[in-house]
Amino acid sequence: MRTATVTRLTRETEITVSVDLDGTGRSTIATGIGFLDHMLEQLSRHSLMDLSVHAKGDIQVDDHHTTEDIGLALGQAVSQALGNRQGIQRYGSALIPMDEALTQVALDLSNRPYLIWKVDFSKERLGDLATEVIKEWFQAFSQTAGVTLHVANHYGENNHHIAESCFKGLARALREAWAIDPRRADAIPSTKGVLDSLGSAPGMIGSPPAP
Repeated sequence: MRTATVTRLTRETEITVSVDLDGTGRSTIATGIGFLDHMLEQLSRHSLMDLSVHAKGDIQVDDHHTTEDIGLALGQAVSQALGNRQGIQRYGSALIPMDEALTQVALDLSNRPYLIWKVDFSKERLGDLATEVIKEWFQAFSQTAGVTLHVANHYGENNHHIAESCFKGLARALREAWAIDPRRADAIPSTKGVLDSLGSAPGMIGSPPAP
């Protein structure tokens, strides 16, 4: 069972995230930020990860703290659910068209966090979410999930389509990368023989890694 639950408590946010990497794409999302809810539902649906996110944050200030902290908590939960990452495919990629927009996502579940972000928005907000914090969510997720993550929007005009293609691309790439390789199910996918766990990030209370 590749599952985990993480709670992040700070003076700015209270967040609980639960994941099942081998689910069916069911989700229960309540962040207080409607557009972010929509993006996380897409992430769950297209990765087939069962996902529960409940967040209370200082959205009366702005949406930055809540959005970033959800990325941190979700990444930590994914990392814990992966355990020692034995048997995974490790690499994943997706090229996602959404009407006029086309976005490419490539990633490595290497436990070496790194984000390359080649995405521009022409609007300041999408619903109740500031477009500038979308990058912060991806940065936070890659940091605590231990993902080398490249996201490049090749073209697009509709900002909603651009953002959604980024989250759907991440979902499909994750689904491919954390799938178990039936030919190497008992092996760590590294010549080093180990993909070290990141451990708990500050402010995180999480369940232990799955065996």
